[in-house]
Amino acid sequence: MTQVLGLDIGGTALKLGRFDLAGNCLQTLTIDTPQPSYPEPVFAALRQAIPQLDPEQAAAAIGVGMPGPADTTGRIARIAINMEGWADVPLADWLETAFGLPTIIENDANCAGLGEHWLGAGRQFPNMILLTLGTGVGGAIFINDALYRGRSGAAGELGLITLRPEGTACRSGNRGSLEQHLSIGSIQKRTGKSPKALAALAHAGDSDALEFWHTYGEDLGTGLSSLIYVLTPDAIVIGGGISEGSEFFFPSTLATIQTRVMPTSCDHVKLLKAQLGNQAGMVGASKLAGQLLARSAAKQA
Repeated sequence: MTQVLGLDIGGTALKLGRFDLAGNCLQTLTIDTPQPSYPEPVFAALRQAIPQLDPEQAAAAIGVGMPGPADTTGRIARIAINMEGWADVPLADWLETAFGLPTIIENDANCAGLGEHWLGAGRQFPNMILLTLGTGVGGAIFINDALYRGRSGAAGELGLITLRPEGTACRSGNRGSLEQHLSIGSIQKRTGKSPKALAALAHAGDSDALEFWHTYGEDLGTGLSSLIYVLTPDAIVIGGGISEGSEFFFPSTLATIQTRVMPTSCDHVKLLKAQLGNQAGMVGASKLAGQLLARSAAKQA
């Protein structure tokens, strides 16, 4: 049985999974991301963790999700705005040298999108948007069942589009981006509470929490409205940790979309909660690793 590794590198945790080519998870391991999260300490942590995940060296390839765009060849982590020192890091080369396995890297939201499109909430929809709501806000775009990467590999940074032009400065250089209004950090700044705490309060009927989630859904719907006009997707899948509170903000998200978008652009669009949870990025990274093996085999045939 051919096995591959799917890695999901984040600012707070490094998630590693061993999978078969059908996407079945055989083993997982999660460790804390070294702080500060410079490339060299993160790579050193991966070098120690991968042998624990794959002690019999059964894996044939590695796929990696990174919190930022990769180059078009899937070799170089171009930037990670929420991690320190990540600029044009040849992470695929580092891992291949260390483990002797073909390696490919991709934006982590694209990996999550690949996972959801393959085995999750988006598997029935050829044209799909994924938005991850967590420490940052990431995105992935699928057109006719294909992940859209754009000219330079950096397409799909949906969390960096502008919601309010004069809003809070973003580390990307933008102001008032979706990320500055929808991420975990922005919620904590606005309310003094975590999304988990606000969801618990909403479950208990707290009026302030319910009002917050209503406003949050309006902001999300406003951002999605622009994307719907451009892409007219079949489905929008919402993932990331904040999606656990989706029952409280999906109604106002949908109402906002229906108010702002003409029916000709949104009459069939589905708004769905992601199904793969915190494994989506690893699943998608394993899909990339399997695709890498398939391309290699085709070249040799």
